Amino acid sequence: MPLERVRCTWATTPASLAYHDREWGRAVRDDRTLFEFLVLEGAQAGLSWETILNKRERYRQVFAGFEIARVARFGKADVARLLRDSGIVRNRLKVAAAIDNAKAALELQRTHGSLASYFWTYVGGRPIVNLPASSAEIPATTPLALEISKDLRRRGFRFVGPTIVYAFMQAVGLVDDHIASCFRAKRAVRRL
Repeated sequence: MPLERVRCTWATTPASLAYHDREWGRAVRDDRTLFEFLVLEGAQAGLSWETILNKRERYRQVFAGFEIARVARFGKADVARLLRDSGIVRNRLKVAAAIDNAKAALELQRTHGSLASYFWTYVGGRPIVNLPASSAEIPATTPLALEISKDLRRRGFRFVGPTIVYAFMQAVGLVDDHIASCFRAKRAVRRL
């Protein structure tokens, strides 16, 4: 009988196992995917990540594949359409924030060349690898997440508090917080 892979303890359901094994903590340098995670992490506020994973495909459909320029052009009719869609989190503030964040992301692309260059500059272009011994050692936020959160809010982003930003950083691989025993953990520690 083959040995079971050791994973981070939060990966327990089919959706979270697939997400953990294929995505969480992998370096994302694609603006559309970075924007997708900004929207999804904001939508997750107050909910479980499992809920968002189960709604993710519908988010992709109704948010124009997370094409930033298209979402930035969404108007009142789009907001009404989204608030009627049971396949996403129907919270007016979160829907409006996703659209406002697309507008802010366009401006950030203009000033920094891309979302990727903006975010990856914060970590010197390489992921921060923490190798925590257990999930209990993983913080909810960090000073760097607070710094990024403040800058994003200054630039007009919403639903980007430090806890959401840290979850985003983990999701897109700016930070690798796979526990040390996890098969996905990188072995070289690099902390900032």
